[in-house]
Amino acid sequence: MNFNSNSKFLYGIAIFVVLFVIAQSLFFLVRAYKRANAIGMDLIKVRKIIYSTAIFTIAPAVSILIGVVTLSKSLGIPLPWIRLSVIGAITYELPAATTTASSMGLSLADPITDPQAYSTIAWVMTLGILPSIMLVPILLKKIQNGIGKIQKRDKKWSSIFMDAMFLGMISAFLGTVFADVRIGLAGFIPLFVLLFSAFAMGICGLFIKKYKLKKLETYALSISMVGAMIFAVFITKIIG
Repeated sequence: MNFNSNSKFLYGIAIFVVLFVIAQSLFFLVRAYKRANAIGMDLIKVRKIIYSTAIFTIAPAVSILIGVVTLSKSLGIPLPWIRLSVIGAITYELPAATTTASSMGLSLADPITDPQAYSTIAWVMTLGILPSIMLVPILLKKIQNGIGKIQKRDKKWSSIFMDAMFLGMISAFLGTVFADVRIGLAGFIPLFVLLFSAFAMGICGLFIKKYKLKKLETYALSISMVGAMIFAVFITKIIG
């Protein structure tokens, strides 16, 4: 059976899904604009908000594009396009795909040509993220109330608590980085890239804090990701 992860059929599904999401977004945009007009809001301010919001979506879109490019070598373009443009994030999709491929003795460094392996990866990526969708309406209110109680009792402790949760989440993803570390200088390339990405993010944070560049907050993730990818190319050529 000939399998092509960039087949016209898969492209058709991807285009349909993306167009449906765009149509849905435009539907609610038009409804919201009409509602703003009906309740007497200043439409000039509303249009400015729409314009500024559209501009600030460019930075997240760059991160999504990077994710699609990262996964396209092994999974083609349609599947990563659907996943990352609708609900997924590279911080989830890549580890999910990598772990699933590894369990089948495959590597995402090579194109996935086995249809069963491809479908397995697609199912894991899809089903693995469903609990987060279903649990939000069930647990979100309780979580918010719990965090609100902590903030009322001790703001300093609540800040430490939130930072600890964030660091715990980051630590969960660090396992995939250290799992790729091998004996020899070239084996530490993933670790070097990680450190460079953290360094780039730290520089962005320094500029945001010292020079009050609040707008840079939106682009910091994209800058660190692109910088790390460029660094990975150079360091691989040097010691790879």
